[in-house]
Amino acid sequence: MTVEERTTTSVAERRANAEHVSFGMPLERSEDTKTVVRRLFQRMHGERWRLGMVVVLAAAGAAMAIAGPYLLGKATDAVVSGLSSPAGMDTGHLRGLLEAALAVAVGSAIASFIVMRTIAGVVQRTMRDVRRDVEDKLHRLPLPFVDNQPRGDLLSRVTNDVDNVAQSLQQSFGQLLTSVLTMAGTIAIMIALSPVLFIVVLVTVPLSLFALRLLGKRASGRFSSQWRTTGLLNAQVEELCSGHAVVTAFGREREVEDRFRATNNELYESSFGAQFVTGAMAPLMMLGGNITFVGIAIVGGLRVAAGAITVGTIQAFIQYSRQLSTPLMYVASMASVLQSGLASAERVFALLDVEEQTPDLDGRVVEPVRGLVRFEQVDFSYLPDRPLIRDLSLQADPGSTTAIVGPTGAGKTTLVNLLMRFYEIDAGRITLDGVDTRTLPRRALRSQIGMVLQDTWLFEGTIRDNIAYGNPAASDEQIIEAATAAYVDRFVHALPDGYDTVLDDSATSISAGEKQLITIARAFLCDPAILVLDEATSSVDTRTEVLVQHAMAALRSNRTSFVIAHRLSTIRDADTILVMDDGRIVEHGDHESLIVAGGAYAALYASQFAGAVAEIA
Repeated sequence: MTVEERTTTSVAERRANAEHVSFGMPLERSEDTKTVVRRLFQRMHGERWRLGMVVVLAAAGAAMAIAGPYLLGKATDAVVSGLSSPAGMDTGHLRGLLEAALAVAVGSAIASFIVMRTIAGVVQRTMRDVRRDVEDKLHRLPLPFVDNQPRGDLLSRVTNDVDNVAQSLQQSFGQLLTSVLTMAGTIAIMIALSPVLFIVVLVTVPLSLFALRLLGKRASGRFSSQWRTTGLLNAQVEELCSGHAVVTAFGREREVEDRFRATNNELYESSFGAQFVTGAMAPLMMLGGNITFVGIAIVGGLRVAAGAITVGTIQAFIQYSRQLSTPLMYVASMASVLQSGLASAERVFALLDVEEQTPDLDGRVVEPVRGLVRFEQVDFSYLPDRPLIRDLSLQADPGSTTAIVGPTGAGKTTLVNLLMRFYEIDAGRITLDGVDTRTLPRRALRSQIGMVLQDTWLFEGTIRDNIAYGNPAASDEQIIEAATAAYVDRFVHALPDGYDTVLDDSATSISAGEKQLITIARAFLCDPAILVLDEATSSVDTRTEVLVQHAMAALRSNRTSFVIAHRLSTIRDADTILVMDDGRIVEHGDHESLIVAGGAYAALYASQFAGAVAEIA
């Protein structure tokens, strides 16, 4: 198997891992609307007394809103009867009716204001708790799951989807509650005023509700597709931003543009379909309301002519018909918002339902740590039918340096990932000072191990903060001492603000090698019992590498160290060199003995030396 084939296999195995190993429910799934709504209300359980107050105030506001047309109808009857009565108009009674109508209008507005303000607080507190739970969930997810999910999609669920749920609930919850209560009260008083006229309303309203339900079902799937595609588009944008230099270097802009355009078109189609379907609801509701208005005018006019009802009753009934159609239009307009929010809520719940990593056992913490590490007949595979590490045993004595070399994809990084419990082994055990690491709390285990990776990671903050990440309690003197040991102090003083220079998320103000030196200084400051160096000097120049090697030799003193290296010249002084191939240790010993043995290590060393000689020649 060639190096390229082995690399491809390793990447494929890790990406297939999420599909074959059970890490819980898939992120794309379908839950019925009732389940999503129930789970949202369960999230609001702690706000139940405020929700109860909202219901009471909404009912009071709806009752006052319903009383308004009735009082105005009575006022109309008072005017009509006053104009036709020899005694004239009772202005005191009319004034009382108008004042009562004004009072209930103001009271309804105040109740609605309090309802909306209370709902805003309930929703935002609930979403604050959801964001907290999602953040906590991300820390409990297995590393293989996170590795194999598009980061843009995860980001979209944590930010866009949660925000969309908050906006949807805040916009629709209070309006829907008020609308339902208003419709119920309006229907009751319309029946009481004139059962005959209510029959006219009864013909059109069920048709409107049926159309609303039918369109709502069609919109639900489109909104789910819209937010799924939004997550996919975010993943592509995140990938493009992080790999922009590579895309440009290989001239693949056209392919990236085509892929983005295809996803963007898919998002357009799903968004357009969802908005078009839900946008058709309001005109349908308006059409139904106008038909109802015409019917009431015709039948009501005939009833007035027959002397069965008064003109004030007709006026009140027309207002009530509008009052009934308006909530229906609100429901129609809020349907799109609500369906969008429920689609986002389903995506958030899917993330929260992913199976978490196995919980820590109540094991004891090894303290102080001597650093005796043993792998005892360890088996591990990314895929059940594709074993990577088989029956591997090794021992690293306290204070020793163990170097791990071998071709790409041989399992070198996997070995230290198993030590860190980023992945769980399939068989055998790994012990630290004789204690199975699976019985140790992950935080306690990892706090004893310092890592310097080939891929550097710096957060947005000062250089001082990035170095202190390994030990937040460190003093400025300790930070500068670690920076000096890792040769960071050399270039820091050339920066405008020295150690207070702020690095952005891409750290474009310093070079790749300088970023790696900062991560090495971070490891110095961490002062771990066990040190893992994974190609820690791959981005520094040869001269700096020699200096850093001396500093790292001091750092490894009295610490158990694991060094993964491709440059074999950097690990000549290691106590033990492990040569891995295809997940197995094929050779082990110190540099001199392995060279004399003339095996795989000697061949690797000779090939690197021959390459260097050829380059000089």
